[in-house]
Amino acid sequence: MVSLDRAVIARIRKGEDHFEILIDPYAAEHLIEGKEVDILSSLAIDAIFKDSKKGTHASQESLEKVFGTEDITTIAKKIILHGDIQLTTEQRHEMQEKKQKRIVDIIVKNAMDPQTKMPHPRKRIELAIKEAGVHIDPFKPVDDQVKVVVDALRVIIPLAMEQVKISVKISSEYIGKAYGVARGFGTLEREDWQSDGSWVGVVKIPAGMQTDFYDKLNDVTKGNVETRILK
Repeated sequence: MVSLDRAVIARIRKGEDHFEILIDPYAAEHLIEGKEVDILSSLAIDAIFKDSKKGTHASQESLEKVFGTEDITTIAKKIILHGDIQLTTEQRHEMQEKKQKRIVDIIVKNAMDPQTKMPHPRKRIELAIKEAGVHIDPFKPVDDQVKVVVDALRVIIPLAMEQVKISVKISSEYIGKAYGVARGFGTLEREDWQSDGSWVGVVKIPAGMQTDFYDKLNDVTKGNVETRILK
């Protein structure tokens, strides 16, 4: 069970009937995102309330009438998915920060400046989100918010969510280490082994991973690698 200090109220109203549970906010977030959650262990008290602050339990008759069951897990899931979740200001801020970090991770990995074909630094994305005044919903799934955030950022900075194709040539001396790096970053679309033992391949990777891709290849080949973005 989650402690009462960590739990928040999730509530739903159906006509004249009112139902509440005391739930771990992060468990509620995970359930909304489609993850598996042990509901009973995420509740502070395994009960459905009419008024949790007064400790008034919902009647069996009202549960059956509205939900068609008295099963706490089933009812709690419906309250979380279709009701309102009351966060403290501190909890909301903390959850928004964590969700924003995950959204920025996706944008940094997959986005680029369509003019230069180069990825945007993380700090630039974070500052653009702040400037755009984007609202991050602590409960809305990350994937559902990325497009909204990207659309808002395009007003501030040139931004394209794309993948790029990069031609890579590795000499035979460094094939052992560099081949795995080239293949591991994305999708290998084409490869050819040259008569001198060198390898040439075309790798498709998220646009924002270009810098990491080049840095890793240069590291394992000591700079002896040829790369070129393909149109």
